[in-house]
Amino acid sequence: MTDALALKIADMISTACDGRPTAQEILASDGSLSALGVTSLGLLRLIDAVEEEFDVPLDLDGEAAYLDSFPLLVGHVAARTP
Repeated sequence: MTDALALKIADMISTACDGRPTAQEILASDGSLSALGVTSLGLLRLIDAVEEEFDVPLDLDGEAAYLDSFPLLVGHVAARTP
């Protein structure tokens, strides 16, 4: 996981959730996004932001395990961006 990408996505998660959790709390976590307090609305905001910023589709209909935790999400985006 690249540090710059992880920091960017942590900031995006925090922004999508109105600052709770903070980017530092997210970076320190290896648990689920829901355990961090990411709500369904926050998740939808995050999906929109990631798709717009990185042009990486995040499909909720298929296998979406990458939305379960911060490290999985960063790895998913990293694998699909140049």
